Amino acid sequence: MLGTEALDALAGTKVAVFGLGGVGSWCVESLVRSGIGKLLLVDFDRVCITNVNRQLMATTKTAGQVKADVLAKRLKEINPLVELDVRQQIYSPETAGEFALDEYDYVIDAIDSLDCKAALIRHALSIPTVTLFASMGAALKMDPFQIRATEFRKVEGDGLARALRTKFKKTGGMPTRKFKCVWSPERRENLGTADNDGESKKRVNGTVAHTTAIFGFALAGLVVQDVERKIGSLTSKNV
Repeated sequence: MLGTEALDALAGTKVAVFGLGGVGSWCVESLVRSGIGKLLLVDFDRVCITNVNRQLMATTKTAGQVKADVLAKRLKEINPLVELDVRQQIYSPETAGEFALDEYDYVIDAIDSLDCKAALIRHALSIPTVTLFASMGAALKMDPFQIRATEFRKVEGDGLARALRTKFKKTGGMPTRKFKCVWSPERRENLGTADNDGESKKRVNGTVAHTTAIFGFALAGLVVQDVERKIGSLTSKNV
């Protein structure tokens, strides 16, 4: 469908993915199955049994194992030739210097932490040769048909995007470069629960596999589409 030239371009494309949870894990799987040749996988965490409902590599057998390592093993089984740089690390303002983002064509932000997310976005956008795609909040989303991709400034009704804008304004202003986000405007009540004494307790924001996976697949799709677009642009210039 894509043609040999585009497949060759995908094989030569380098993508850094930060956050390998419910969104990032599915994104990485799609990237490898689409022929991306080199990936940086970054996540500090281990698989928890509570991840089984939504994360690709989370099973009852992998609980307790390092997320990045479990995912890397699976990816190598899909494509033994894929080059992987696997890091059990946290990306943060303090560790930013340990990641040579200028060596990558694309950066995928699938981080949950607001401070780390804001730092990664600023870092990636400071490098002219890097294209950034970011995930906004996938929690409390049930309707897959509301998921979309737009430029960050056009995202409306997303709590994470709103918090990011506030963070940016307080720490140097909005990024000067534009970037696309995957997000959903769906609003769903975070229902409380009760303990044995009938006291109301706040429930952790829940997620389901079909929406987190679509977020991840959409991010991978943005990469593949952009690579194909660039090939088309080069071809038209050479005609």
